[in-house]
Amino acid sequence: MRIKKKIPLIDQHDKFGFWGKKFGGSFIPETLKKPVDDLTKEFQKLRKNKSFLKKRDFYFKNYIGSPTRFIKLEKLSNHLGGAQIWAKVVSDANGGAHKIYNATVHALICKSMGKKYIVGDTGAGYAGKMLSMAAKKFDLKCKIFMGIKDIKRQKPNCDAMRKNGAEIVPVYTGSQTLVDAVSECMRYWVSNCDTTHMCVGSTVGPNIFVKICGWSTAQISRELKKQIKKEFNKFPKKIKLINCVGGGSSAYGFWSEFIDYPKTKIEFIGVEAGGPKYSKLHAAPLSKGAKLGVLHGAASYVCQDNEGQINETESISAGLDYPGVSPLHCFLKDTKRAKYTYATDEEALNAYKLVTKYEKLNPSLEPSHAFAEAIKIAPKLNKDIVVIVNSCGDAKKDRDILRKRLGRII
Repeated sequence: MRIKKKIPLIDQHDKFGFWGKKFGGSFIPETLKKPVDDLTKEFQKLRKNKSFLKKRDFYFKNYIGSPTRFIKLEKLSNHLGGAQIWAKVVSDANGGAHKIYNATVHALICKSMGKKYIVGDTGAGYAGKMLSMAAKKFDLKCKIFMGIKDIKRQKPNCDAMRKNGAEIVPVYTGSQTLVDAVSECMRYWVSNCDTTHMCVGSTVGPNIFVKICGWSTAQISRELKKQIKKEFNKFPKKIKLINCVGGGSSAYGFWSEFIDYPKTKIEFIGVEAGGPKYSKLHAAPLSKGAKLGVLHGAASYVCQDNEGQINETESISAGLDYPGVSPLHCFLKDTKRAKYTYATDEEALNAYKLVTKYEKLNPSLEPSHAFAEAIKIAPKLNKDIVVIVNSCGDAKKDRDILRKRLGRII
Protein backbone atom coordinates (compact mmCIF):
# COMPACT_ATOMS: atom_id res chain seq x y z
CA MET A 1 0.00 0.00 0.00
CA ARG A 2 1.34 3.43 -0.95
CA ILE A 3 2.37 5.81 1.75
CA LYS A 4 1.52 9.48 1.74
CA LYS A 5 3.23 11.31 -1.11
CA LYS A 6 6.41 13.10 -0.10
CA ILE A 7 8.30 16.06 -1.48
CA PRO A 8 10.37 14.88 -4.50
CA LEU A 9 13.86 13.84 -3.45
CA ILE A 10 15.35 16.38 -5.84
CA ASP A 11 13.85 19.07 -3.56
CA GLN A 12 14.67 17.43 -0.22
CA HIS A 13 17.71 19.52 0.61
CA ASP A 14 18.40 22.45 2.90
CA LYS A 15 18.92 26.04 1.76
CA PHE A 16 22.63 25.35 1.20
CA GLY A 17 21.92 22.40 -1.11
CA PHE A 18 22.81 19.55 1.23
CA TRP A 19 20.94 16.23 1.30
CA GLY A 20 21.02 14.57 4.71
CA LYS A 21 22.88 17.65 6.01
CA LYS A 22 26.21 16.48 4.56
CA PHE A 23 25.97 15.46 0.88
CA GLY A 24 26.04 17.96 -1.98
CA GLY A 25 26.39 21.70 -1.57
CA SER A 26 28.23 24.08 -3.87
CA PHE A 27 31.96 24.20 -3.17
CA ILE A 28 32.88 26.65 -5.89
CA PRO A 29 35.39 29.49 -6.41
CA GLU A 30 34.18 33.04 -5.94
CA THR A 31 34.35 33.62 -9.70
CA LEU A 32 31.61 31.03 -10.24
CA LYS A 33 29.21 32.27 -7.57
CA LYS A 34 27.34 34.68 -9.85
CA PRO A 35 26.93 32.35 -12.86
CA VAL A 36 25.81 29.53 -10.56
CA ASP A 37 23.35 31.84 -8.80
CA ASP A 38 22.07 33.09 -12.18
CA LEU A 39 21.60 29.53 -13.43
CA THR A 40 19.84 28.54 -10.19
CA LYS A 41 17.37 31.42 -10.50
CA GLU A 42 16.76 30.66 -14.19
CA PHE A 43 16.10 26.98 -13.56
CA GLN A 44 13.78 27.66 -10.62
CA LYS A 45 11.78 29.93 -12.91
CA LEU A 46 11.77 27.63 -15.95
CA ARG A 47 10.82 24.42 -14.15
CA LYS A 48 7.51 26.05 -13.15
CA ASN A 49 6.95 27.82 -16.48
CA LYS A 50 4.12 26.18 -18.42
CA SER A 51 5.51 27.27 -21.78
CA PHE A 52 8.94 25.81 -20.98
CA LEU A 53 7.42 22.56 -19.71
CA LYS A 54 5.33 22.26 -22.84
CA LYS A 55 8.45 22.78 -24.95
CA ARG A 56 10.38 20.18 -22.91
CA ASP A 57 7.61 17.61 -23.28
CA PHE A 58 7.36 18.31 -27.02
CA TYR A 59 11.03 17.59 -27.59
CA PHE A 60 11.03 14.58 -25.25
CA LYS A 61 8.28 13.03 -27.38
CA ASN A 62 9.10 14.23 -30.89
CA TYR A 63 12.90 14.52 -30.74
CA ILE A 64 14.00 11.99 -28.11
CA GLY A 65 11.26 9.47 -28.83
CA SER A 66 9.57 9.05 -25.45
CA PRO A 67 8.27 6.77 -24.17
CA THR A 68 10.94 4.10 -24.59
CA ARG A 69 9.98 0.43 -24.48
CA PHE A 70 9.27 -1.67 -21.40
CA ILE A 71 9.68 -5.35 -22.29
CA LYS A 72 9.81 -8.74 -20.63
CA LEU A 73 13.02 -10.73 -21.24
CA GLU A 74 11.13 -13.99 -21.60
CA LYS A 75 13.94 -16.23 -22.83
CA LEU A 76 16.47 -14.95 -20.28
CA SER A 77 13.90 -15.37 -17.49
CA ASN A 78 13.15 -18.95 -18.54
CA HIS A 79 16.85 -19.78 -18.78
CA LEU A 80 17.63 -18.49 -15.29
CA GLY A 81 14.42 -19.51 -13.53
CA GLY A 82 13.10 -17.62 -10.52
CA ALA A 83 12.08 -13.98 -10.86
CA GLN A 84 10.68 -12.39 -14.00
CA ILE A 85 13.25 -10.16 -15.68
CA TRP A 86 12.09 -7.07 -17.52
CA ALA A 87 13.98 -4.20 -19.14
CA LYS A 88 13.24 -0.52 -19.57
CA VAL A 89 14.96 -0.02 -22.93
CA VAL A 90 16.08 3.59 -22.52
CA SER A 91 18.70 2.97 -25.23
CA ASP A 92 15.78 3.32 -27.68
CA ALA A 93 16.04 7.08 -27.10
CA ASN A 94 17.48 9.21 -29.87
CA GLY A 95 21.26 8.78 -29.77
CA GLY A 96 21.16 5.48 -27.88
CA ALA A 97 21.29 6.49 -24.20
CA HIS A 98 19.58 8.31 -21.32
CA LYS A 99 22.00 11.27 -21.55
CA ILE A 100 19.82 12.86 -24.24
CA TYR A 101 17.26 13.99 -21.62
CA ASN A 102 19.76 16.07 -19.66
CA ALA A 103 21.43 17.40 -22.84
CA THR A 104 18.12 18.54 -24.31
CA VAL A 105 17.05 20.35 -21.14
CA HIS A 106 20.45 22.08 -20.86
CA ALA A 107 20.25 23.19 -24.49
CA LEU A 108 16.79 24.68 -23.84
CA ILE A 109 18.11 26.47 -20.73
CA CYS A 110 21.08 27.79 -22.73
CA LYS A 111 18.72 29.24 -25.35
CA SER A 112 16.51 30.72 -22.65
CA MET A 113 19.53 32.50 -21.11
CA GLY A 114 20.48 33.97 -24.49
CA LYS A 115 23.82 32.14 -24.73
CA LYS A 116 25.18 30.68 -27.95
CA TYR A 117 27.92 28.43 -26.60
CA ILE A 118 27.60 25.25 -24.56
CA VAL A 119 30.30 23.02 -23.05
CA GLY A 120 30.22 19.64 -21.37
CA ASP A 121 32.22 16.68 -20.11
CA THR A 122 32.05 13.05 -21.12
CA GLY A 123 33.54 9.66 -20.25
CA ALA A 124 31.80 6.95 -22.25
CA GLY A 125 31.09 9.58 -24.87
CA TYR A 126 27.33 9.40 -24.45
CA ALA A 127 26.97 12.70 -22.58
CA GLY A 128 29.20 14.32 -25.18
CA LYS A 129 27.42 12.73 -28.11
CA MET A 130 24.00 13.76 -26.79
CA LEU A 131 25.14 17.29 -26.02
CA SER A 132 26.56 17.62 -29.53
CA MET A 133 23.22 16.41 -30.92
CA ALA A 134 21.22 18.86 -28.82
CA ALA A 135 23.60 21.70 -29.70
CA LYS A 136 23.16 20.97 -33.39
CA LYS A 137 19.39 20.75 -32.97
CA PHE A 138 19.19 24.14 -31.23
CA ASP A 139 21.93 25.90 -33.23
CA LEU A 140 24.52 26.18 -30.46
CA LYS A 141 28.32 26.02 -30.67
CA CYS A 142 29.54 23.04 -28.66
CA LYS A 143 32.80 22.04 -26.96
CA ILE A 144 33.28 18.63 -25.28
CA PHE A 145 36.05 17.83 -22.77
CA MET A 146 37.13 14.18 -22.79
CA GLY A 147 40.07 12.24 -21.36
CA ILE A 148 42.49 11.00 -24.01
CA LYS A 149 42.15 7.45 -22.65
CA ASP A 150 38.40 7.58 -23.23
CA ILE A 151 38.83 9.16 -26.67
CA LYS A 152 40.86 6.10 -27.71
CA ARG A 153 38.42 3.52 -26.31
CA GLN A 154 35.15 5.22 -27.32
CA LYS A 155 35.90 6.12 -30.94
CA PRO A 156 32.34 5.62 -32.30
CA ASN A 157 30.90 8.29 -30.00
CA CYS A 158 33.82 10.64 -30.77
CA ASP A 159 33.12 10.25 -34.49
CA ALA A 160 29.47 11.13 -33.81
CA MET A 161 30.41 14.25 -31.81
CA ARG A 162 32.61 15.55 -34.61
CA LYS A 163 29.94 14.75 -37.19
CA ASN A 164 27.52 16.89 -35.19
CA GLY A 165 29.96 19.80 -35.36
CA ALA A 166 31.28 19.67 -31.80
CA GLU A 167 34.90 20.29 -30.89
CA ILE A 168 36.45 17.57 -28.71
CA VAL A 169 39.05 18.93 -26.29
CA PRO A 170 41.41 16.08 -25.27
CA VAL A 171 42.43 16.01 -21.60
CA TYR A 172 45.92 14.66 -20.87
CA THR A 173 46.08 15.38 -17.12
CA GLY A 174 45.69 12.90 -14.26
CA SER A 175 44.12 9.56 -15.14
CA GLN A 176 43.02 10.96 -18.54
CA THR A 177 39.44 9.81 -17.92
CA LEU A 178 36.09 11.31 -16.87
CA VAL A 179 37.22 12.82 -13.55
CA ASP A 180 39.84 14.95 -15.33
CA ALA A 181 37.46 15.87 -18.16
CA VAL A 182 35.00 17.29 -15.61
CA SER A 183 37.80 19.29 -13.95
CA GLU A 184 38.99 20.81 -17.24
CA CYS A 185 35.43 21.62 -18.32
CA MET A 186 34.80 23.51 -15.07
CA ARG A 187 38.07 25.42 -15.44
CA TYR A 188 37.04 26.49 -18.93
CA TRP A 189 33.61 27.64 -17.72
CA VAL A 190 35.19 29.81 -15.01
CA SER A 191 36.84 31.89 -17.75
CA ASN A 192 33.93 31.90 -20.20
CA CYS A 193 30.74 31.85 -18.12
CA ASP A 194 29.49 35.20 -19.48
CA THR A 195 28.96 33.75 -22.97
CA THR A 196 28.91 30.01 -22.32
CA HIS A 197 26.54 27.61 -20.58
CA MET A 198 27.92 24.45 -18.95
CA CYS A 199 26.17 21.09 -18.97
CA VAL A 200 27.41 18.64 -16.33
CA GLY A 201 26.76 15.18 -17.75
CA SER A 202 25.49 13.49 -14.58
CA THR A 203 23.93 14.16 -11.17
CA VAL A 204 27.26 15.41 -9.82
CA GLY A 205 28.87 18.81 -9.30
CA PRO A 206 27.50 21.92 -7.60
CA ASN A 207 23.92 21.64 -6.36
CA ILE A 208 22.22 23.25 -9.35
CA PHE A 209 23.71 20.74 -11.82
CA VAL A 210 22.58 17.81 -9.67
CA LYS A 211 19.07 19.26 -9.67
CA ILE A 212 18.89 19.93 -13.42
CA CYS A 213 20.14 16.47 -14.36
CA GLY A 214 17.91 14.67 -11.86
CA TRP A 215 14.89 16.67 -12.99
CA SER A 216 15.63 15.80 -16.61
CA THR A 217 16.23 12.05 -16.28
CA ALA A 218 13.15 11.63 -14.04
CA GLN A 219 11.32 11.21 -17.34
CA ILE A 220 12.49 7.57 -17.30
CA SER A 221 10.58 6.66 -14.12
CA ARG A 222 7.55 8.77 -15.09
CA GLU A 223 7.20 6.56 -18.15
CA LEU A 224 7.98 3.34 -16.28
CA LYS A 225 5.35 4.01 -13.63
CA LYS A 226 2.63 4.18 -16.29
CA GLN A 227 4.03 1.18 -18.16
CA ILE A 228 4.06 -1.04 -15.05
CA LYS A 229 0.42 -0.21 -14.35
CA LYS A 230 -0.51 -0.93 -17.96
CA GLU A 231 1.35 -4.28 -18.11
CA PHE A 232 0.30 -5.63 -14.72
CA ASN A 233 -2.99 -3.75 -14.12
CA LYS A 234 -1.79 -3.28 -10.56
CA PHE A 235 1.68 -3.13 -9.04
CA PRO A 236 3.30 -6.58 -8.56
CA LYS A 237 3.87 -7.88 -5.05
CA LYS A 238 7.57 -6.93 -5.15
CA ILE A 239 9.68 -5.04 -7.70
CA LYS A 240 13.46 -4.75 -7.77
CA LEU A 241 14.73 -1.84 -9.86
CA ILE A 242 18.36 -2.48 -10.82
CA ASN A 243 20.57 0.19 -12.35
CA CYS A 244 24.26 0.76 -12.96
CA VAL A 245 25.77 3.66 -11.00
CA GLY A 246 28.68 5.84 -12.06
CA GLY A 247 27.80 9.47 -11.50
CA GLY A 248 24.26 8.25 -10.95
CA SER A 249 22.02 10.06 -13.46
CA SER A 250 20.30 7.06 -15.04
CA ALA A 251 19.74 5.39 -11.65
CA TYR A 252 18.16 8.49 -10.12
CA GLY A 253 16.01 8.94 -13.23
CA PHE A 254 14.95 5.28 -13.03
CA TRP A 255 14.04 5.49 -9.33
CA SER A 256 12.77 9.02 -8.68
CA GLU A 257 9.03 8.43 -9.17
CA PHE A 258 9.16 5.47 -6.75
CA ILE A 259 10.97 7.15 -3.84
CA ASP A 260 7.74 7.41 -1.84
CA TYR A 261 7.03 3.65 -2.06
CA PRO A 262 8.22 1.46 0.84
CA LYS A 263 11.31 -0.60 0.00
CA THR A 264 9.37 -3.74 0.95
CA LYS A 265 7.31 -3.00 -2.17
CA ILE A 266 9.90 -1.44 -4.51
CA GLU A 267 13.59 -2.06 -3.86
CA PHE A 268 16.42 -0.06 -5.43
CA ILE A 269 19.71 -1.81 -6.28
CA GLY A 270 22.60 0.23 -7.65
CA VAL A 271 25.51 -1.58 -9.29
CA GLU A 272 28.91 0.12 -9.43
CA ALA A 273 32.02 -0.73 -11.43
CA GLY A 274 34.14 -3.19 -9.47
CA GLY A 275 36.95 -3.01 -12.01
CA PRO A 276 39.11 -5.94 -13.19
CA LYS A 277 38.76 -9.06 -11.03
CA TYR A 278 42.40 -9.18 -9.91
CA SER A 279 42.99 -5.44 -9.55
CA LYS A 280 42.73 -3.27 -6.45
CA LEU A 281 41.48 -0.39 -8.58
CA HIS A 282 37.74 0.11 -8.96
CA ALA A 283 35.07 2.83 -9.31
CA ALA A 284 32.77 1.73 -6.49
CA PRO A 285 32.79 4.34 -3.69
CA LEU A 286 29.40 3.26 -2.33
CA SER A 287 29.90 -0.51 -2.23
CA LYS A 288 33.65 -0.99 -1.76
CA GLY A 289 34.12 1.69 0.86
CA ALA A 290 35.08 5.34 0.51
CA LYS A 291 35.37 8.42 2.69
CA LEU A 292 33.37 11.61 2.55
CA GLY A 293 35.17 14.19 0.44
CA VAL A 294 34.64 17.07 -1.95
CA LEU A 295 34.94 16.48 -5.69
CA HIS A 296 33.89 18.84 -8.47
CA GLY A 297 32.02 21.19 -6.19
CA ALA A 298 30.01 18.72 -4.10
CA ALA A 299 30.46 16.58 -0.98
CA SER A 300 29.99 12.85 -1.52
CA TYR A 301 31.66 9.52 -0.94
CA VAL A 302 34.90 9.60 -2.93
CA CYS A 303 37.63 7.06 -3.62
CA GLN A 304 40.64 8.70 -1.95
CA ASP A 305 43.84 7.89 -0.11
CA ASN A 306 44.67 8.58 3.55
CA GLU A 307 45.78 12.10 2.67
CA GLY A 308 42.52 12.90 0.92
CA GLN A 309 43.93 12.73 -2.62
CA ILE A 310 41.66 11.26 -5.29
CA ASN A 311 42.48 7.65 -6.11
CA GLU A 312 42.76 6.46 -9.68
CA THR A 313 39.93 4.22 -10.83
CA GLU A 314 39.73 1.42 -13.35
CA SER A 315 36.78 -0.06 -15.22
CA ILE A 316 36.09 -1.57 -18.60
CA SER A 317 33.14 0.83 -18.67
CA ALA A 318 34.16 4.43 -19.38
CA GLY A 319 30.75 5.68 -18.24
CA LEU A 320 31.18 4.23 -14.74
CA ASP A 321 34.88 5.05 -14.38
CA TYR A 322 34.49 7.92 -11.87
CA PRO A 323 35.92 8.15 -8.31
CA GLY A 324 32.91 9.95 -6.86
CA VAL A 325 29.15 9.57 -7.04
CA SER A 326 26.06 11.74 -6.86
CA PRO A 327 25.17 13.20 -3.44
CA LEU A 328 21.67 11.87 -4.11
CA HIS A 329 22.97 8.30 -4.05
CA CYS A 330 25.04 8.95 -0.93
CA PHE A 331 21.82 10.12 0.74
CA LEU A 332 19.92 7.03 -0.46
CA LYS A 333 22.68 4.79 0.87
CA ASP A 334 22.83 6.45 4.30
CA THR A 335 19.04 6.39 4.68
CA LYS A 336 19.07 2.73 3.55
CA ARG A 337 16.50 3.47 0.84
CA ALA A 338 18.81 1.93 -1.76
CA LYS A 339 21.25 -0.96 -1.69
CA TYR A 340 24.55 -0.72 -3.56
CA THR A 341 26.80 -3.49 -4.82
CA TYR A 342 29.29 -3.90 -7.67
CA ALA A 343 30.09 -6.08 -10.67
CA THR A 344 33.59 -6.75 -11.98
CA ASP A 345 34.63 -6.22 -15.59
CA GLU A 346 34.46 -9.97 -16.15
CA GLU A 347 30.95 -10.23 -14.69
CA ALA A 348 29.74 -7.39 -16.91
CA LEU A 349 31.19 -9.09 -20.01
CA ASN A 350 29.59 -12.40 -19.08
CA ALA A 351 26.25 -10.66 -18.53
CA TYR A 352 26.53 -9.02 -21.95
CA LYS A 353 27.13 -12.45 -23.53
CA LEU A 354 24.14 -14.02 -21.78
CA VAL A 355 21.70 -11.17 -22.49
CA THR A 356 22.63 -10.98 -26.19
CA LYS A 357 22.44 -14.76 -26.49
CA TYR A 358 18.84 -14.96 -25.31
CA GLU A 359 17.36 -11.56 -26.19
CA LYS A 360 17.29 -9.06 -29.05
CA LEU A 361 18.94 -6.48 -26.84
CA ASN A 362 22.40 -4.98 -27.13
CA PRO A 363 23.24 -3.26 -23.80
CA SER A 364 26.41 -1.22 -23.45
CA LEU A 365 28.98 -2.15 -20.82
CA GLU A 366 27.38 0.26 -18.32
CA PRO A 367 23.97 -1.48 -18.02
CA SER A 368 25.73 -4.83 -18.45
CA HIS A 369 26.90 -4.27 -14.86
CA ALA A 370 23.24 -4.03 -13.81
CA PHE A 371 22.33 -7.14 -15.81
CA ALA A 372 25.15 -8.98 -14.01
CA GLU A 373 23.39 -8.37 -10.70
CA ALA A 374 19.99 -9.36 -12.13
CA ILE A 375 21.47 -12.61 -13.45
CA LYS A 376 23.03 -13.27 -10.05
CA ILE A 377 19.89 -12.80 -7.95
CA ALA A 378 16.99 -13.82 -10.23
CA PRO A 379 17.37 -17.61 -9.81
CA LYS A 380 17.18 -17.18 -6.00
CA LEU A 381 13.87 -15.30 -6.11
CA ASN A 382 10.22 -16.35 -6.41
CA LYS A 383 8.44 -16.10 -9.76
CA ASP A 384 6.04 -13.47 -8.44
CA ILE A 385 8.95 -11.02 -7.97
CA VAL A 386 9.63 -8.68 -10.87
CA VAL A 387 13.20 -7.58 -11.60
CA ILE A 388 13.49 -4.55 -13.89
CA VAL A 389 16.83 -3.48 -15.35
CA ASN A 390 17.42 -0.09 -16.89
CA SER A 391 19.12 -0.83 -20.21
CA CYS A 392 20.26 2.78 -20.43
CA GLY A 393 22.73 2.57 -23.34
CA ASP A 394 23.46 0.51 -26.46
CA ALA A 395 26.76 -1.24 -27.18
CA LYS A 396 27.65 0.42 -30.48
CA LYS A 397 30.18 2.62 -28.69
CA ASP A 398 31.82 -0.46 -27.14
CA ARG A 399 32.40 -2.31 -30.41
CA ASP A 400 36.21 -2.15 -30.22
CA ILE A 401 36.29 -3.38 -26.60
CA LEU A 402 33.83 -6.20 -27.30
CA ARG A 403 35.77 -7.27 -30.38
CA LYS A 404 38.99 -7.37 -28.38
CA ARG A 405 37.59 -9.08 -25.26
CA LEU A 406 34.88 -11.31 -26.71
CA GLY A 407 35.60 -11.52 -30.43
CA ARG A 408 32.22 -9.91 -31.07
CA ILE A 409 31.60 -7.63 -34.05
CA ILE A 410 28.94 -4.98 -33.35
